Amino acid sequence: MPPPRVNKKPKNESTTNNNTGTLDDPLKFLDQDYQELKKSCIADQKRFVDDKFPPDSSSIDPKNKLKLDLDKIEWLRPSKIVSDPQLIVQGVSRFDYSQGSYLGNCWFLASVGALTFQKEIMDQVMPADQSFGKDYAGIFHFRFWRFGKWIDVVIDDKLPTIKGKLIFVHSKTSNEFWPALLEKAYAKVCGSYADMHAGRVSEALLDFTGGVHICLELEKPTIDVWSLMDRAAKNKALMACGSQQGVTCQEQPVRLVRVLNPWGRGEWNGAWSDNSSLWNKVSEKELAKCRSLANDGEFWMSMEDFTKNFEDIDICCLRPDFLDNSSKCIWTSTCYNSIWESGTTAGGCINNKDSFCTNPQFRVKIEALDEECASGQCPENILVSLMQIQENRYRSLVSNYSIGFDVYLIPPEMKDEKLPAKFFYRRRSVEGSGNFINTRHVMKFFKLEPGEYLIVPSTFNPNECAKFMLSIFTKTESHTRKKKPARTYV
Repeated sequence: MPPPRVNKKPKNESTTNNNTGTLDDPLKFLDQDYQELKKSCIADQKRFVDDKFPPDSSSIDPKNKLKLDLDKIEWLRPSKIVSDPQLIVQGVSRFDYSQGSYLGNCWFLASVGALTFQKEIMDQVMPADQSFGKDYAGIFHFRFWRFGKWIDVVIDDKLPTIKGKLIFVHSKTSNEFWPALLEKAYAKVCGSYADMHAGRVSEALLDFTGGVHICLELEKPTIDVWSLMDRAAKNKALMACGSQQGVTCQEQPVRLVRVLNPWGRGEWNGAWSDNSSLWNKVSEKELAKCRSLANDGEFWMSMEDFTKNFEDIDICCLRPDFLDNSSKCIWTSTCYNSIWESGTTAGGCINNKDSFCTNPQFRVKIEALDEECASGQCPENILVSLMQIQENRYRSLVSNYSIGFDVYLIPPEMKDEKLPAKFFYRRRSVEGSGNFINTRHVMKFFKLEPGEYLIVPSTFNPNECAKFMLSIFTKTESHTRKKKPARTYV
């Protein structure tokens, strides 16, 4: 079968149709080859020291933003911290670790908590071919998805300590070190530990999966949030908040959401909290399955309280099937890599009508669905995702532009030509991302009637230069496409 329909490539659009940067063949971050480095260390009977992320203050806080006394920090290998270091002790769990006191990276640790629920994804991020046992050489590696490509990140196992105690994330089991090593690898990608300070959960969720991301506002959701969360859980998605099927209270179903505070402490004390009397109305079987009195940062809330107390929820899944999860429909995807260039393709938003047409333009055809597919669990049939590609090594120095996109219905008589300025003077967009936001990534999940549409991604102001990736996911009938959709890059 052919790949999802793609359109004529704009002149400025780059092609990424090769095998490098895949999970099977990830790019070597900073040109470091894990296998070669490990082999060299074993042959020379020495332990790896990473000169690309050295065990000194430049890797912790090069501009001293955290106000740490860097002279007190000693970099120690796990064998110098405990007598019997292990990478993993009795499996990985969201309860394995606690956040350090010096670094505000709860957005990252919340994503790690979600990651521990999904072994398949965890194994992608943390390859299994490493330990403190046989052939230990002080070297480890992790894999992250960054802006369309998977990268393999090598680190040594020297960790920052004060008086022999880890200063950043640390395990509750003293000889377990996967959380600290994972955090170090991600800090290396970000530039330093300090560059992990403050962020959005969606950033790490995407970097762990390279998957389909959706963010839903909970105050006035446009779709059934509970239904989507339930489908996402069944499809092994990562979520900022975990969910399961509702329990029953006095034989009536109750929709409950399980929430984990990444600090590892501090819990909800309202209805369905650990000590709530509502648990007395639940069967012993479901009580044993769900309720825990431990002060571990995990708690339950009703769906109603959840939507009142949280602003949004991020869901990230390897495949887009969870968007509808109907056996009659599948989701296909197309991904474009392109660029906004000053004076040529950086036309700014629709406020700049004369130059807006110079932005890269992308066409998508929405198919008419048969009744069974169209009457699935959600009416939405397209998800559009726009991400700025950041090239500065140091995350804190990245300057995001305010970005967004607009969607226009193309009249049948207008063929493959790039649409001129007069088109946008005469017509209003039928959909779009909404307000332009100064962030790495924006998305919108919505419904379009059958027809051909134009998607125009842009920065808010003209002449703002950046590379970007536009991903388009569309619903199609399952009998017309492959059962397992593949992402196509053009």
